[in-house]
Amino acid sequence: MRIIDRFFLKDTFALARIISCIEDHCSDYEAILSKLFPKSGNAYRVGITGPTGAGKSTLVDKLAVILGDKNKEIGIISIDPTSPFSGGALLGDRIRMRELAKYENIYIRSMATRGSIGGLAESTKDVIIALEAYGKEYILVETVGVGQIEIDIADACDTIVVVLIPEAGDSIQAMKAGLIEIADIFVINKSDREGADRFAQELQIILDMKKENGWRPPIIPTIAVKGKGISELLTAIEQHKAYIKGNGIFQNHRKQQIKHKITKIIEQRISEIVYGKFLKVIDIDTLSVQVFEGKTDPYSIVDKSFKNMPLLLKEQAFYRNRLQNE
Repeated sequence: MRIIDRFFLKDTFALARIISCIEDHCSDYEAILSKLFPKSGNAYRVGITGPTGAGKSTLVDKLAVILGDKNKEIGIISIDPTSPFSGGALLGDRIRMRELAKYENIYIRSMATRGSIGGLAESTKDVIIALEAYGKEYILVETVGVGQIEIDIADACDTIVVVLIPEAGDSIQAMKAGLIEIADIFVINKSDREGADRFAQELQIILDMKKENGWRPPIIPTIAVKGKGISELLTAIEQHKAYIKGNGIFQNHRKQQIKHKITKIIEQRISEIVYGKFLKVIDIDTLSVQVFEGKTDPYSIVDKSFKNMPLLLKEQAFYRNRLQNE
Protein backbone atom coordinates (compact mmCIF):
# COMPACT_ATOMS: atom_id res chain seq x y z
CA MET A 1 0.00 0.00 0.00
CA ARG A 2 1.28 3.46 -0.90
CA ILE A 3 2.44 5.67 1.94
CA ILE A 4 -0.17 8.31 1.07
CA ASP A 5 -2.96 5.72 1.29
CA ARG A 6 -1.71 4.57 4.68
CA PHE A 7 -1.59 8.23 5.74
CA PHE A 8 -5.29 8.72 5.00
CA LEU A 9 -6.03 5.52 6.93
CA LYS A 10 -4.58 7.27 10.00
CA ASP A 11 -1.32 5.30 10.05
CA THR A 12 0.97 7.18 12.47
CA PHE A 13 4.07 5.68 10.86
CA ALA A 14 2.94 7.03 7.48
CA LEU A 15 2.41 10.47 9.03
CA ALA A 16 5.95 10.44 10.42
CA ARG A 17 7.39 9.32 7.07
CA ILE A 18 5.55 12.03 5.16
CA ILE A 19 6.64 14.74 7.62
CA SER A 20 10.24 13.57 7.25
CA CYS A 21 9.85 13.70 3.47
CA ILE A 22 8.55 17.27 3.72
CA GLU A 23 11.38 18.33 6.02
CA ASP A 24 14.06 16.78 3.84
CA HIS A 25 12.48 17.97 0.57
CA CYS A 26 12.51 14.47 -0.90
CA SER A 27 11.96 14.11 -4.63
CA ASP A 28 8.15 13.88 -4.48
CA TYR A 29 7.38 16.06 -1.46
CA GLU A 30 5.57 18.66 -3.58
CA ALA A 31 3.39 15.97 -5.17
CA ILE A 32 2.53 14.71 -1.69
CA LEU A 33 1.68 18.21 -0.46
CA SER A 34 -0.58 18.77 -3.48
CA LYS A 35 -2.64 15.78 -2.31
CA LEU A 36 -2.70 17.00 1.29
CA PHE A 37 -3.72 20.63 0.68
CA PRO A 38 -7.37 19.87 -0.24
CA LYS A 39 -7.73 17.97 3.06
CA SER A 40 -6.17 20.74 5.18
CA GLY A 41 -7.40 24.02 6.65
CA ASN A 42 -9.83 22.62 9.22
CA ALA A 43 -7.61 22.74 12.31
CA TYR A 44 -7.11 25.73 14.57
CA ARG A 45 -3.48 26.84 14.79
CA VAL A 46 -2.11 28.25 18.04
CA GLY A 47 1.40 29.68 18.18
CA ILE A 48 3.26 29.70 21.49
CA THR A 49 6.23 32.06 21.44
CA GLY A 50 8.43 34.05 23.79
CA PRO A 51 11.97 34.24 25.13
CA THR A 52 14.01 31.20 26.07
CA GLY A 53 13.29 30.00 29.59
CA ALA A 54 9.77 31.43 29.74
CA GLY A 55 8.25 27.96 30.13
CA LYS A 56 6.74 27.54 26.67
CA SER A 57 7.22 23.77 26.57
CA THR A 58 5.50 23.22 29.90
CA LEU A 59 2.65 25.47 28.85
CA VAL A 60 2.19 23.52 25.60
CA ASP A 61 2.21 20.24 27.53
CA LYS A 62 -0.48 21.42 29.95
CA LEU A 63 -2.66 22.81 27.15
CA ALA A 64 -2.32 19.55 25.24
CA VAL A 65 -3.37 17.56 28.31
CA ILE A 66 -6.58 19.57 28.72
CA LEU A 67 -7.44 19.28 25.03
CA GLY A 68 -6.43 15.63 24.98
CA ASP A 69 -8.72 14.87 27.90
CA LYS A 70 -11.53 16.42 25.85
CA ASN A 71 -10.78 13.85 23.11
CA LYS A 72 -9.57 16.53 20.72
CA GLU A 73 -7.08 15.51 18.03
CA ILE A 74 -3.91 17.46 18.78
CA GLY A 75 -0.77 18.04 16.74
CA ILE A 76 2.25 19.63 18.42
CA ILE A 77 5.15 21.09 16.47
CA SER A 78 8.07 21.97 18.68
CA ILE A 79 10.88 23.94 17.06
CA ASP A 80 14.19 23.08 18.65
CA PRO A 81 17.77 24.22 18.06
CA THR A 82 19.60 22.21 15.43
CA SER A 83 21.90 19.52 16.81
CA PRO A 84 25.53 20.25 15.84
CA PHE A 85 26.08 16.48 15.46
CA SER A 86 23.06 15.05 13.67
CA GLY A 87 21.56 18.20 12.14
CA GLY A 88 18.23 17.20 13.66
CA ALA A 89 16.24 18.66 16.53
CA LEU A 90 18.28 18.86 19.71
CA LEU A 91 16.65 16.63 22.38
CA GLY A 92 13.18 17.47 21.09
CA ASP A 93 10.22 15.17 21.61
CA ARG A 94 12.23 12.55 23.52
CA ILE A 95 11.68 14.78 26.57
CA ARG A 96 8.14 15.96 25.88
CA MET A 97 6.75 12.53 25.00
CA ARG A 98 7.28 11.39 28.59
CA GLU A 99 4.27 13.43 29.71
CA LEU A 100 2.01 12.92 26.70
CA ALA A 101 2.86 9.40 25.53
CA LYS A 102 -0.34 7.94 26.98
CA TYR A 103 -2.50 10.09 24.68
CA GLU A 104 -3.16 8.37 21.36
CA ASN A 105 -4.87 11.53 20.11
CA ILE A 106 -1.75 13.70 20.56
CA TYR A 107 1.05 13.65 18.02
CA ILE A 108 4.31 15.48 18.75
CA ARG A 109 6.94 16.41 16.20
CA SER A 110 10.20 18.17 16.98
CA MET A 111 11.69 20.11 14.09
CA ALA A 112 15.19 21.51 13.83
CA THR A 113 15.62 25.16 12.87
CA ARG A 114 18.28 24.19 10.28
CA GLY A 115 19.56 27.74 10.11
CA SER A 116 16.19 29.49 10.03
CA ILE A 117 16.20 32.65 12.16
CA GLY A 118 12.48 33.45 12.33
CA GLY A 119 11.65 31.17 15.25
CA LEU A 120 10.26 28.44 12.98
CA ALA A 121 11.83 25.77 10.82
CA GLU A 122 11.64 26.31 7.07
CA SER A 123 9.10 23.51 6.57
CA THR A 124 6.89 24.29 9.57
CA LYS A 125 3.96 25.57 7.54
CA ASP A 126 4.01 22.52 5.28
CA VAL A 127 4.10 20.20 8.31
CA ILE A 128 1.04 22.05 9.64
CA ILE A 129 -0.71 21.14 6.38
CA ALA A 130 0.22 17.47 6.87
CA LEU A 131 -1.11 17.40 10.43
CA GLU A 132 -4.36 19.07 9.36
CA ALA A 133 -4.84 16.65 6.48
CA TYR A 134 -4.28 13.81 8.95
CA GLY A 135 -7.27 15.07 10.92
CA LYS A 136 -5.82 17.08 13.78
CA GLU A 137 -8.23 19.65 15.23
CA TYR A 138 -5.70 21.81 17.08
CA ILE A 139 -2.12 22.49 16.03
CA LEU A 140 0.12 23.87 18.79
CA VAL A 141 3.34 25.39 17.44
CA GLU A 142 6.10 26.21 19.90
CA THR A 143 8.87 28.44 18.57
CA VAL A 144 12.52 27.95 19.38
CA GLY A 145 12.65 30.98 21.69
CA VAL A 146 15.16 33.27 20.08
CA GLY A 147 13.73 36.63 21.11
CA GLN A 148 11.85 39.36 19.31
CA ILE A 149 12.77 38.31 15.76
CA GLU A 150 10.61 35.19 15.91
CA ILE A 151 7.63 36.76 14.18
CA ASP A 152 7.17 34.13 11.44
CA ILE A 153 4.73 32.52 13.83
CA ALA A 154 2.26 35.36 13.20
CA ASP A 155 1.92 34.25 9.58
CA ALA A 156 1.71 30.55 10.39
CA CYS A 157 -0.91 30.54 13.16
CA ASP A 158 -4.35 31.96 13.98
CA THR A 159 -3.88 32.85 17.64
CA ILE A 160 -0.49 33.95 18.97
CA VAL A 161 0.27 33.44 22.65
CA VAL A 162 3.32 35.37 23.84
CA VAL A 163 4.77 33.87 27.01
CA LEU A 164 6.76 36.17 29.30
CA ILE A 165 8.10 35.93 32.84
CA PRO A 166 8.31 38.57 35.60
CA GLU A 167 12.04 39.03 35.03
CA ALA A 168 11.22 40.35 31.53
CA GLY A 169 9.81 43.54 33.07
CA ASP A 170 13.06 45.44 32.75
CA SER A 171 13.22 44.75 29.01
CA ILE A 172 9.56 45.23 28.15
CA GLN A 173 10.21 48.48 26.29
CA ALA A 174 12.73 46.80 24.02
CA MET A 175 10.35 43.95 23.25
CA LYS A 176 7.28 45.92 22.30
CA ALA A 177 8.46 46.44 18.73
CA GLY A 178 8.73 42.67 18.26
CA LEU A 179 6.87 40.06 20.23
CA ILE A 180 4.55 42.59 21.86
CA GLU A 181 3.16 43.61 18.48
CA ILE A 182 2.13 40.13 17.38
CA ALA A 183 0.48 38.95 20.60
CA ASP A 184 -3.20 38.04 20.69
CA ILE A 185 -2.83 36.78 24.26
CA PHE A 186 -0.15 37.45 26.85
CA VAL A 187 0.85 34.88 29.42
CA ILE A 188 2.92 35.86 32.43
CA ASN A 189 4.26 32.47 33.40
CA LYS A 190 5.93 31.73 36.74
CA SER A 191 3.61 34.39 38.12
CA ASP A 192 4.38 33.33 41.69
CA ARG A 193 7.75 35.02 41.37
CA GLU A 194 8.48 38.44 42.80
CA GLY A 195 7.58 41.32 40.49
CA ALA A 196 4.83 39.53 38.57
CA ASP A 197 2.11 42.05 39.53
CA ARG A 198 4.31 45.01 38.65
CA PHE A 199 5.19 43.45 35.32
CA ALA A 200 1.49 42.92 34.53
CA GLN A 201 0.82 46.58 35.29
CA GLU A 202 3.63 47.68 32.97
CA LEU A 203 2.21 45.50 30.25
CA GLN A 204 -1.25 46.98 30.77
CA ILE A 205 0.18 50.49 30.39
CA ILE A 206 1.74 49.54 27.05
CA LEU A 207 -1.54 48.03 25.86
CA ASP A 208 -3.37 51.21 26.92
CA MET A 209 -1.10 53.19 24.60
CA LYS A 210 -1.86 50.96 21.62
CA LYS A 211 -4.77 51.44 19.27
CA GLU A 212 -6.96 48.36 19.49
CA ASN A 213 -9.14 47.17 16.60
CA GLY A 214 -11.77 45.43 18.67
CA TRP A 215 -9.62 42.80 20.35
CA ARG A 216 -7.58 43.69 23.40
CA PRO A 217 -4.99 41.04 24.26
CA PRO A 218 -5.78 39.63 27.71
CA ILE A 219 -2.99 39.04 30.22
CA ILE A 220 -3.18 35.58 31.77
CA PRO A 221 -1.04 34.78 34.86
CA THR A 222 0.03 31.15 34.95
CA ILE A 223 2.22 28.77 36.91
CA ALA A 224 2.56 26.15 34.23
CA VAL A 225 4.48 23.58 36.26
CA LYS A 226 1.56 23.47 38.71
CA GLY A 227 -1.12 23.65 36.02
CA LYS A 228 -2.43 26.97 37.32
CA GLY A 229 -4.00 29.36 34.82
CA ILE A 230 -4.04 26.85 31.95
CA SER A 231 -7.84 26.59 31.82
CA GLU A 232 -8.05 30.39 31.75
CA LEU A 233 -5.55 30.45 28.89
CA LEU A 234 -7.58 27.92 26.90
CA THR A 235 -10.70 30.02 27.49
CA ALA A 236 -8.89 33.09 26.14
CA ILE A 237 -7.79 31.12 23.07
CA GLU A 238 -11.38 30.02 22.41
CA GLN A 239 -12.61 33.59 22.85
CA HIS A 240 -10.06 34.88 20.35
CA LYS A 241 -10.99 32.09 17.97
CA ALA A 242 -14.66 33.08 18.14
CA TYR A 243 -13.75 36.75 17.70
CA ILE A 244 -11.63 36.36 14.55
CA LYS A 245 -14.03 33.89 12.98
CA GLY A 246 -16.98 36.16 13.71
CA ASN A 247 -15.66 39.25 11.94
CA GLY A 248 -13.78 37.77 8.97
CA ILE A 249 -10.24 38.20 10.31
CA PHE A 250 -9.70 34.44 10.37
CA GLN A 251 -10.83 33.98 6.77
CA ASN A 252 -8.76 36.90 5.49
CA HIS A 253 -5.68 35.69 7.36
CA ARG A 254 -5.98 32.20 5.88
CA LYS A 255 -6.34 33.69 2.38
CA GLN A 256 -3.24 35.78 3.01
CA GLN A 257 -1.36 32.66 4.10
CA ILE A 258 -2.29 30.96 0.83
CA LYS A 259 -1.20 34.04 -1.10
CA HIS A 260 2.18 33.94 0.67
CA LYS A 261 2.49 30.24 -0.15
CA ILE A 262 1.81 30.77 -3.84
CA THR A 263 4.28 33.65 -3.90
CA LYS A 264 6.95 31.50 -2.25
CA ILE A 265 6.45 28.69 -4.77
CA ILE A 266 6.80 31.19 -7.61
CA GLU A 267 10.01 32.49 -6.04
CA GLN A 268 11.32 28.93 -5.74
CA ARG A 269 10.53 28.20 -9.38
CA ILE A 270 12.27 31.38 -10.50
CA SER A 271 15.24 30.54 -8.30
CA GLU A 272 15.44 27.10 -9.90
CA ILE A 273 15.53 28.70 -13.33
CA VAL A 274 18.18 31.22 -12.35
CA TYR A 275 20.50 28.91 -10.46
CA GLY A 276 19.79 25.75 -12.42
CA LYS A 277 19.85 27.19 -15.93
CA PHE A 278 20.80 30.83 -16.11
CA LEU A 279 24.07 30.71 -14.16
CA LYS A 280 25.23 27.76 -16.25
CA VAL A 281 25.06 29.91 -19.38
CA ILE A 282 26.94 32.99 -18.21
CA ASP A 283 30.58 32.98 -17.17
CA ILE A 284 30.17 34.52 -13.74
CA ASP A 285 33.87 34.07 -12.86
CA THR A 286 35.00 36.14 -15.83
CA LEU A 287 32.34 38.76 -15.18
CA SER A 288 33.45 39.00 -11.54
CA VAL A 289 36.99 39.71 -12.68
CA GLN A 290 35.72 42.42 -15.02
CA VAL A 291 33.93 44.10 -12.13
CA PHE A 292 37.05 43.82 -9.98
CA GLU A 293 39.11 45.48 -12.76
CA GLY A 294 36.61 48.33 -13.01
CA LYS A 295 35.46 47.45 -16.54
CA THR A 296 31.81 47.11 -15.56
CA ASP A 297 29.56 46.82 -12.50
CA PRO A 298 27.27 44.12 -11.05
CA TYR A 299 24.06 45.97 -11.91
CA SER A 300 24.92 46.37 -15.57
CA ILE A 301 25.90 42.71 -15.80
CA VAL A 302 22.62 41.53 -14.32
CA ASP A 303 20.54 43.92 -16.43
CA LYS A 304 22.28 42.78 -19.62
CA SER A 305 21.98 39.13 -18.68
CA PHE A 306 18.28 39.40 -17.94
CA LYS A 307 17.69 41.06 -21.32
CA ASN A 308 19.01 37.84 -22.82
CA MET A 309 16.86 35.68 -20.57
CA PRO A 310 13.91 35.26 -23.03
CA LEU A 311 16.34 34.06 -25.71
CA LEU A 312 17.96 31.61 -23.29
CA LEU A 313 14.61 30.24 -22.21
CA LYS A 314 13.47 29.96 -25.82
CA GLU A 315 16.58 27.97 -26.70
CA GLN A 316 16.06 25.70 -23.70
CA ALA A 317 12.44 25.07 -24.72
CA PHE A 318 13.54 24.29 -28.29
CA TYR A 319 16.06 21.68 -27.22
CA ARG A 320 13.69 20.21 -24.64
CA ASN A 321 10.97 19.76 -27.29
CA ARG A 322 13.52 18.30 -29.69
CA LEU A 323 14.60 15.69 -27.15
CA GLN A 324 10.98 14.78 -26.40
CA ASN A 325 10.21 14.35 -30.10
CA GLU A 326 13.24 12.14 -30.58
